[in-house]
Amino acid sequence: MPFTRIAVRTGKSAEYRQALAQGVHRALMEVFKAPEDDIFMLVNEHDADNFFFGRHYLGIERSDDLVMIQIAVSNTRGQDQKKALFAQIARNLAESSGVRPEDVFVNLVDVARENWSFGNGIAQYAT
Repeated sequence: MPFTRIAVRTGKSAEYRQALAQGVHRALMEVFKAPEDDIFMLVNEHDADNFFFGRHYLGIERSDDLVMIQIAVSNTRGQDQKKALFAQIARNLAESSGVRPEDVFVNLVDVARENWSFGNGIAQYAT
């Protein structure tokens, strides 16, 4: 059900990028109850010329270690569950990768269930 994109600055190790992906997926399993094998993720690296962000937006001090995460999910969750996911992702990334909470940017994209196809040209969730 979730489709996740993670963007970081170029130069991070494969182990670091894998730990980010695992930390996000673990949060999705813990908070949204995503199945363990429901993992569809892309981790992209960007050089400084292609990685833009507000270093001080909303009074949050961000560094070059910013991790930008966008997760498309079925639109079945409320505000409290989304807030819990944001907090769990920040905790997991701090523990697994040493990412400061200030450097965890998350955007959820709510998607109607009929807008997913997991293969075979079938909309598995459409009713």
